[in-house]
Amino acid sequence: MSRNYKFHNPEGLYFVSFAVIEWLDVFTETIYKNILLDSLSYCQTHKGMEIIAWCIMTNHVHLIFRSIKDEKPEKLLGDFKRFTSKAVVKTIQINPTESKKEFLLEQFKNAAEKSSNVKYYQFWRHDNKPIELWSNKVIWQKIKYIHNNPVKADMVSRPEDYRYSSALDYAGEKGLLKNILVFKYYG
Repeated sequence: MSRNYKFHNPEGLYFVSFAVIEWLDVFTETIYKNILLDSLSYCQTHKGMEIIAWCIMTNHVHLIFRSIKDEKPEKLLGDFKRFTSKAVVKTIQINPTESKKEFLLEQFKNAAEKSSNVKYYQFWRHDNKPIELWSNKVIWQKIKYIHNNPVKADMVSRPEDYRYSSALDYAGEKGLLKNILVFKYYG
């Protein structure tokens, strides 16, 4: 991975995007999106993850966050990805209504066989592409990018109509995650 895609500042505010291997559409089902929501909420409450903006798409996640405890941001994100990887795969395995179960598990297993640090199933791609956000203008650009993702994907007409993002919080309503630090930009 390029040096440009590393967490250099432990106190920095970061924009990250991470995707399911092969960009597989897993988060079309509420049950899997809720695993991510529960884990983000846990990270906020117990691990010191301060979330500024987030969005769960069908095959990837966008997040603007910082670590407000002693936890390094790469460890915080790594723990989140490890936990959600195991939880989503396990849920796929036991979900009796999952029509793509065999296909998905085979893809995760094949990806793990190609990876030196994954034992059984690889769910997430290894790249996170963390970008430290250095100015209010750039922070606001990334927030707008995150919230417009579902609009660009033709899932909704307006960002605040998509439930699985922080766009509702920015529209003055309460979104699905508590304790979102709504960023104010007057530029």
